[in-house]
Amino acid sequence: MDALAPWIVAPAAPDLAAAIKDWLRALANERAMAAKTVEAYQRDARQFLSWLAADRGEAVTLDALAALKPVDLRGFLAFRRDQGVESRSLMRQIAGLRSLARFLERTDRGAASAFAAIRPPKIKKGLPRPIAAGAARRLCSVDSRAGEEREPWILARDAAVLGLLYGAGLRISEALSITLRDAPRAGLDSLRVTGKGGKERIVPLLPQVARLIDDYVAQCPYRPAPEEPLFRGAKGGPLSPRIVQLAMERLRGALGLPNTATPHALRHSFATHLLGKGGDLRAIQELLGHSSLSTTQVYTKVDAVRLLEAYRAAHPRA
Repeated sequence: MDALAPWIVAPAAPDLAAAIKDWLRALANERAMAAKTVEAYQRDARQFLSWLAADRGEAVTLDALAALKPVDLRGFLAFRRDQGVESRSLMRQIAGLRSLARFLERTDRGAASAFAAIRPPKIKKGLPRPIAAGAARRLCSVDSRAGEEREPWILARDAAVLGLLYGAGLRISEALSITLRDAPRAGLDSLRVTGKGGKERIVPLLPQVARLIDDYVAQCPYRPAPEEPLFRGAKGGPLSPRIVQLAMERLRGALGLPNTATPHALRHSFATHLLGKGGDLRAIQELLGHSSLSTTQVYTKVDAVRLLEAYRAAHPRA
């Protein structure tokens, strides 16, 4: 966590800056939060302090934070709304600031009660939008991009990553964090994955997905160290999630798919198609790495919606 120390600049006075550094270390070490989550909380706190410092005309101290009223926080939320920030991001930002406030109180550095009093914005929960099985399979095929002027190993790489998202239900971050040492290969029927919060799980490995990965490894001009990520960018560094998203955008155009056909939609498709074939909800929960069954249950609603649509399209009296 010492690498995060330089982030505190003008918005925070020395006493608050020191407290925030301790908070970030506690998130990473004591609560074992994922590095990206800690970075998000860090960024959210910096945005809030920058706004507050600009509003007050001075660096923010611990006393100033403790003296905040709910109306001050509502002003910040309105400011972020004007910047085009959506409710889900605002809700996460409030969660981060509340975490900071609880840490300050727990370590006897003041009680910033305004954070607990503010009501988070409501989020309209939409259902995941899976991709049809045939289209999902084409997305994972090198042949779907045969007309592109890109090196064959890059096309093989993208097909392997998308194959893991659909064939194993992985998140992009999980697929891209697989190391050369743990690379799923032909002959193996399972894959060990490190998910959110550093939690490990075992997922089945389809032979088709293993072949995609073997093809990529055989063609890739780079050989990372055993502990380094398997999937590499065009210049040899670790593959960026943004590159996977861009590859998906090109495939969407080639296959005539809607904008909802994102890399994460392949994970939704994995769960929805399993459920539609009679998969057990608890088993799907384990495969996806959901900590709560309620998170997985949303796919039962997706399946019910699809059944109703099929009924309305096919039934003569519908």
